[in-house]
Amino acid sequence: MAKKKTSTESSLISNYMNYVLEHNKQPESIHSFTKSIGITEKEFYTHFGSFSSLQKQVFTQFFNFTTELLHKDEDYGNYDAKSKLISFYYTIFELFKANRSYIAFVLTEDKNQLKNYKQLADFNGKFEEYIDTLSIKLPDLKIEKIEAYKEKGVAKISWAQFLFILNFWLEDESANFEKTDVLIEKSITTGFNIIENNPLKHIIDLGKFLIKEKTHFSM
Repeated sequence: MAKKKTSTESSLISNYMNYVLEHNKQPESIHSFTKSIGITEKEFYTHFGSFSSLQKQVFTQFFNFTTELLHKDEDYGNYDAKSKLISFYYTIFELFKANRSYIAFVLTEDKNQLKNYKQLADFNGKFEEYIDTLSIKLPDLKIEKIEAYKEKGVAKISWAQFLFILNFWLEDESANFEKTDVLIEKSITTGFNIIENNPLKHIIDLGKFLIKEKTHFSM
């Protein structure tokens, strides 16, 4: 007698991602999806109320796994905020790289980018909570445009920066996505040098890099 399949949150996510990659589209319905993987709709609803909630959990798992890996590093706790943030970026983009086909598909599937990025809603919340733990303080620079950004808060500014780098990565065609690594280092270094009141050199450096790569991403 065949053993009945059982489902877990992780197995549903894995099966969903595989379905999307194999069919180049999302499942037509929860009924057809659960039937294709040999479980009941009831089992699906035990873990998720909709495909939308599952899609959000995919990115939440990426975030959770990233922070788990970081905290396994004994040296991580001794890093300053800048080093912690760079480590976060490098780690999560390594995970993204391993799942690039799925991520590139779901984040570019619809012409409406805002619709695609709804999948990042829960990830966004966790990311901003993580930024808050770094206790990054913005200085009083007395520069009108920078002061306007300051009012939005470090977490919101950091999220905009993350989306910018994510968009760059989605279009990056360099070997091993080396240009994304360069952008991560330059953009974070620039951000922290603004905080440390020494921004000009790094702003110019970052600007030259972006002009060279001809990136024109909208936030």
